[in-house]
Amino acid sequence: MTVSSRALGVLSDALRAQRNQRRTRWRKLSPGRQALLVVAHVRKGETHADLACGFRIGTSTVYRHIREALELLAAMAPTLAQAIEVARRKAFVILDGTLLRIDRVGMTSGYDRAFYSGTHKAHGLNVQVVADPIGRLVWISPPLPGARHDMGAAREHGIIDALATHEIPAAADTASQGAGPTVAVPQRRRRKDPGTGRYRRPSRNQKDVNTAHARRRGPGERANAELKNWRVLRKIRSSPNTAHRLIAAVQTLMIASA
Repeated sequence: MTVSSRALGVLSDALRAQRNQRRTRWRKLSPGRQALLVVAHVRKGETHADLACGFRIGTSTVYRHIREALELLAAMAPTLAQAIEVARRKAFVILDGTLLRIDRVGMTSGYDRAFYSGTHKAHGLNVQVVADPIGRLVWISPPLPGARHDMGAAREHGIIDALATHEIPAAADTASQGAGPTVAVPQRRRRKDPGTGRYRRPSRNQKDVNTAHARRRGPGERANAELKNWRVLRKIRSSPNTAHRLIAAVQTLMIASA
């Protein structure tokens, strides 16, 4: 996915409106140039030093410009209620959790354990991604520590209850087993044969059901892949406590680029 001119326009318009509201008389960068700087940072992972050199401004100015724009974009991100209104107009949605890796977490007193995902064997943040049937992003949840199970995270954010309340069909993986009648998951592996001690082979019908479900859920992987195409999210180097602002800002740009 490339960043569309519409996404740049949305950010530059928001920055221009904020400057007019604050009656800011002069800035080293125009709203359009500031928007380009911010997108270069979050999309390509350009460092503050490289951006300062490329835009011919100081590194402290780069930091202020990025922080200002991220706060503005995060405030524009949709809420769960707004995302549910979009989901109600879809045939179904795809729910999938993913891990955004981090590298800044305190190791003292076992603080890092909450962020360690045993599944991915890495420290990170758990986010729940809701996509439409063709893989377009609908919503990204605020982050939780990476040790959280996808099912528990989805319930804590209120996603499961919202899908059930509005009777929105959803496709998910086996991590969402028991999420309710509106959430379809694959057939689980059959139990062990008491005679042989081996797992029984799945029936032909079970294989067909799982194949059809995988095809239905497959486009949801596209939203996760596009999320991680934003290089600043491939490994979050800022504090995990402030990552929600960065993730929400990227969400706004992704939706604007769709």
